[in-house]
Amino acid sequence: MKKAKRLLSFHTVAAMAITALTLAMLRVFRKTFGLLALALAVLGFGVVAVNPIQWVAHLLPLKFYTVWGVIHISESSLQGLLTTLYADQIVYASTIGVASLLVIAAWTLWFRHPLRAVVDFGRGIKASPMAALRSPVNAYRSIIKFRNWFLAKVEYLQGESAKWKTTFNILKSPYSLLRSMGLSPQMAATFLFAGSAVGGGVVVNETILADRSFARGDSGVYAASVLGADLPLDVPTEYVEGSNTLRIDLGSTPVREIIIENVSVGTVFTGSALPSGQQNVVQISGNVVSGGTNTRLEVGHLIFEKSRCKKLELTDIQAHTIIIKGNASDGQSIAPSPGTSRMRAIGGGHQQADAMVTSGGTYDRIWIQAPTSAVNGKVDTLRLTNLYTKGGICHLSRLTVGTLEILKNEIGEGNGFATKEFTVATTVTGANITVEDNVEVTIAEPATT
Repeated sequence: MKKAKRLLSFHTVAAMAITALTLAMLRVFRKTFGLLALALAVLGFGVVAVNPIQWVAHLLPLKFYTVWGVIHISESSLQGLLTTLYADQIVYASTIGVASLLVIAAWTLWFRHPLRAVVDFGRGIKASPMAALRSPVNAYRSIIKFRNWFLAKVEYLQGESAKWKTTFNILKSPYSLLRSMGLSPQMAATFLFAGSAVGGGVVVNETILADRSFARGDSGVYAASVLGADLPLDVPTEYVEGSNTLRIDLGSTPVREIIIENVSVGTVFTGSALPSGQQNVVQISGNVVSGGTNTRLEVGHLIFEKSRCKKLELTDIQAHTIIIKGNASDGQSIAPSPGTSRMRAIGGGHQQADAMVTSGGTYDRIWIQAPTSAVNGKVDTLRLTNLYTKGGICHLSRLTVGTLEILKNEIGEGNGFATKEFTVATTVTGANITVEDNVEVTIAEPATT
């Protein structure tokens, strides 16, 4: 039994050795034939690309001894074969095809087992119909997978946004509480910073913690009209930390309506001050352009009403209809001149910018201006109501208006009737002028609160 086992083991080892040797020899033959196929493919592509006669002419004629006899290859015979190759499209295409097949054969013999390559090729052909049938389902599954990934990211970002919003609301709540108690922005900020001095125009959460907005009454520089946009920009295009000016820049696109109402401006609240070098607490005007064409502000209907001003000055205004009625002032000079300005309304169709409306807010200055280029700013309705101002002049200048209404304002600084705090200059002209029920009474500036 032991002898049989030893013989069996010997035969098994011998068989394994023979098998390994056979596989090694087959591998050598396979790679050799692969290199030969690759060499023939390269030769074929080379002959197709370039006529080789110039490099082999000095080797000709050649003789090859075979079992069938002696084969002679001369220069003329080789040149004839090459001429046939280049002239006959069928032979030329066949040469390229055979060279391509040789490249595939070389790759198969060198890198993969031929039988495995044939099997994989057959499997690919067999699987092609099912792959074609399943492709819409697979594409749909890929789309679903991408959709779920995208929605997961959106939900994550929305959750993070809500968390940050809640955090900001918590941080700003002390300031909002103080403002709801009637304190000015500066006074509320002073309490928050434990009695430290706070300069004019400082707003805590609206400036730092939240997006600034015209509709919410935040200061900044706002573009009332943008070319190609049918909505004004509610977010300021510019904001300087410490500045509390509300500025609106008109552009080339007409604006349907601008309304500013129920605001406090200038030094009327504690800690406020006009910007350095400025005298106008409210300025509505065109622009004098140095070295260029001056611009004007064109308004269909301008209403300035129920406001309190230290001084109210109207200069360089061309209007069709002027109504100055019910104003009380600490001295007045109302002297508009006859004019020929036409009736006016500002349109713009679909491209006209929508309304800008803000109610409530505290500013050191309100400034609405025409462009600084050769284009006039245009607003169909401009209404300023209940502006409570102190420390500067309310000035309307360089305007072209359809209907101008100055109604029920109180103007004065308490220095007597000799100085004229309410002035309508002779440069204000109108085709129809109504001036009635305007009285001179003693009016002082309001107290700072």
